[in-house]
Amino acid sequence: MAKLQSLDANTPMFAQLKEKTGPIVLANTFFVPKESAEAFLVLFGRQAEFMRAQPGFVSLQMHKGTGSSQLLMNVAVWESTAALGAALGSPEFQRMAAEFPGDIVSYPHIFEQIDA
Repeated sequence: MAKLQSLDANTPMFAQLKEKTGPIVLANTFFVPKESAEAFLVLFGRQAEFMRAQPGFVSLQMHKGTGSSQLLMNVAVWESTAALGAALGSPEFQRMAAEFPGDIVSYPHIFEQIDA
């Protein structure tokens, strides 16, 4: 299973899920060693297919760091924290999450759009 790390120690993602808000963006940056990249992308593809079928899902994009970067970033839009939380908590998602190699580190964080 991938290791979860918080980008903001004061506000970990699981605390953010308790906030009743939406729409939201889940930005999840992954450190993926080169030897695990192929397996990661296969597993992530299965997870993405599952998430696309969940209530409240809006969109998802995966991005790769340029050059020889070992970072990938998923940007997913959801209607609400409740919808995202339900999808993440489902037994099927949990089974898939447990399949990820242990050398992957995940840095998830939830964002709301603001007017700039």
